[in-house]
Amino acid sequence: MRLHDETCCTLGEGPLWHPGRDQLFWFDILSKRLHTRGQSWEFEHCVSAAGWVADDKLLMASAVGLHLFDIDTGTSEDVCAMEADDSVTRSNDGRADPRGGFWIGTMGMNAEDGAGAIYRFHKGELRRLYPGISIPNAICFAPDGRFACFADTPSGQVMRVALDGEGWPDGEPEVFVDMNEAGLKPDGAVFDSDGNLWCAQFGAGRVSVYGTDGALKTFVGLPAAQTTCPAFGGEGRATLFVTSAAVGLSDALNPHHGRTFAVETTARGQAEHQVRL
Repeated sequence: MRLHDETCCTLGEGPLWHPGRDQLFWFDILSKRLHTRGQSWEFEHCVSAAGWVADDKLLMASAVGLHLFDIDTGTSEDVCAMEADDSVTRSNDGRADPRGGFWIGTMGMNAEDGAGAIYRFHKGELRRLYPGISIPNAICFAPDGRFACFADTPSGQVMRVALDGEGWPDGEPEVFVDMNEAGLKPDGAVFDSDGNLWCAQFGAGRVSVYGTDGALKTFVGLPAAQTTCPAFGGEGRATLFVTSAAVGLSDALNPHHGRTFAVETTARGQAEHQVRL
């Protein structure tokens, strides 16, 4: 394990390895910032997750909608509104799917019970998939594109749902991983190319790895207690990048809370999918 970046995020989230730029981007939601090593951008609203559209552009989620962000100029244009009239909510976890869609969750600013939802943006349409979500997380997609995963963190469960040929949910979600017996809570997650689920667990200082049957295989420990989201990148996509949060912590003996880490693994991640507007 090594420190990828020393920036201390209040609520680090949404790491994205841009395959066209070989560059990691991540967010500090509560500080309203997008980061990459050596540079950051500040926004009017909370920002949380993105997918890549082109070498110089990201589709970025904020508390009021989706936006096309130009990396080179630092400017953005609105794509569509999302709960823009709801002052209670903001965006949270999100990821692009194999069909070029973008899944994104919303939640209450203070994690109000059931205040959020999970949406999918595809071919210009933003459709609400699952309402009544408290803390949306673990949005990720199996390497064969046949199903998606997501979680409502307080439930302690990662759900799995089959996808149709256009990438829309096909049938009812079912429990894939249940962490309640272990007393753990799912945060951000990603699948590797073998179909293993790598899931950050907020408060546990780790990313746990679950096999295709949903059983725990191993875990990666990290010095930051509040691990939030993993992403694969680097050479051969074998590096696991992990964001973390410093919110609510005051620990003079541990300066690592809120920082972003890199762990060399024997796994191979999927290339992040391109969002097709």
